[in-house]
Amino acid sequence: MPLSTRVGHSSLTGPRERNEDFCGVVTPEGVELENKGLIAAVADGIGGHRGGREAAEYTVRGLLADYYATPDTWSVPHALDKVLVALNRWVLAEAGRQPELAGMATTLTALVLRGRRYVSAHVGDSRLYLLRDGLVTQLTSDHVWEHPELKNVLSRAVGLDRYFMLDFADGELNEGDCFLLCSDGVWGVFGDQRIGETLLAHPDAQSAAAALVSLALASGGQDNASAVVVRVEGLPKQNLRDSLEGTARLPLPPRFKPGQVFDGLRIEEEVHDSRTTLLYRVRNEESGQQLVMKTLRPEMAEDGDEIRALIMEEWRARRVVSPFFAHLVPAERRSCLYYLQTWHEGATLQRMLDTDLHFTIADVVQHGIRLMKGLSALHRLDIAHRDIKPDNIHIGRDGSLRILDLGVAVSLSEDEAGGASPGTPSYMAPELFSGAPAVAAHDLYAAGVTLYHLLTRKYPYGEIEPFQHPRFGEPLAPTRYRPDIPGWLENILLKAVSKNPEHRFETAEEFLLALERGASRPVSRPRATPLALRNPVLTWRLIAGISIILNLVCLMLLMR
Repeated sequence: MPLSTRVGHSSLTGPRERNEDFCGVVTPEGVELENKGLIAAVADGIGGHRGGREAAEYTVRGLLADYYATPDTWSVPHALDKVLVALNRWVLAEAGRQPELAGMATTLTALVLRGRRYVSAHVGDSRLYLLRDGLVTQLTSDHVWEHPELKNVLSRAVGLDRYFMLDFADGELNEGDCFLLCSDGVWGVFGDQRIGETLLAHPDAQSAAAALVSLALASGGQDNASAVVVRVEGLPKQNLRDSLEGTARLPLPPRFKPGQVFDGLRIEEEVHDSRTTLLYRVRNEESGQQLVMKTLRPEMAEDGDEIRALIMEEWRARRVVSPFFAHLVPAERRSCLYYLQTWHEGATLQRMLDTDLHFTIADVVQHGIRLMKGLSALHRLDIAHRDIKPDNIHIGRDGSLRILDLGVAVSLSEDEAGGASPGTPSYMAPELFSGAPAVAAHDLYAAGVTLYHLLTRKYPYGEIEPFQHPRFGEPLAPTRYRPDIPGWLENILLKAVSKNPEHRFETAEEFLLALERGASRPVSRPRATPLALRNPVLTWRLIAGISIILNLVCLMLLMR
């Protein structure tokens, strides 16, 4: 069952000649409701400025439109922040461009209901209330100066300052929850108790919104009054993974042999067989197109975690549209659990290494540049791959590089369970062995190890076996194994695989720029970590040993 709500809204002009409030709600359906949720917003243009209404209306309209244009893989707070920071810049620019709009600004309170959770974003003195089990709770704090003479002056608002900061809050939804977004023309007249009584007296959302606004003006309100009421009537499945339960009900296919036909697909070859998954090269009999089919081994039929992982991998792959990834192909007549991607002739970098292919400096730099472009596209979607290595990097016969296997990737919009970080030990950053969560930045470390390995067939800290708990010293310089590596490239590799996360590249774009500039603007060589920081126990032992020796020498001199 999808999220079910009832929504009502009302905005009335007070004694002022102009209503500077603006409110809006978007209630999508189907997939968009599952992925992005419902959004509601109330804005109150700052009075005394001609552009107050314009700031309020543009901010709400821009938010409601642009929020749904953000990637599904972004978390709700991240999407709201990106959109509203841009809107804040626009309001400031518009005020600077038109003198008559100088000072235009607005408050904003926004609410997103997605799945079984709510997220709010807030700036200014409009408010968000929650009525639950008969009790009203104010979920936002007013951004006004605390000085008695300035208590009605906003300290934060959209368009007030280029250093823009939102307040975010989130929580679990309950059936029967009622949210109220309102301007100060409503809450400034009523207390919390009266707001709760009015919401309880009007079960219909539209009636509640209209009653709050009209009563506020009838009770002597001197400002414009606006209210949006959202009542939660039904909740969907537990989380994003559970919302895909319909796909999970499909049975796993049997193990296929070349020549078999099902769902209009002819099996041509089994190309990969792992502990849990199977990959086949198939041909669409109608179009003749060659495809890759990924599914689970038949014995995984009772493994719910593996089934959900495959479904989520398809969900991510559908949203990553880039030349550096294989494209997902819709399976129109799917009778079993699998998904299809485009097939590309070629080989992985690991297979090339296994055939003793020699990679030149130019080859590795070009592979690194294309790998960074692919990771940049992935990270812009807030997806961390978490298993970058030569086995997951494919070079097509057309020379194109493609990143494979989003099986252990994760995005901020997913509910990631705890536990050990996924990945291949030799390509995992040192902090991951101490329990740090794997994030997008760790893909850059793994990419650095990958380029290092392509050049040297070695690892910067030596090969690390599964379940091993390694100690990390300083990475070995790649010129130790291959003296022809230029200094600028060695500096890049050592920076990428530095033991200290603060010394590494922060983004794929920074790594890419270093590779593209090469010797023309080389990065500096990372400084070696002092012994006192690498091994403080050994440092103190050395100091104590030297101190004892000096004391003995002094004692011998005194005894002469």
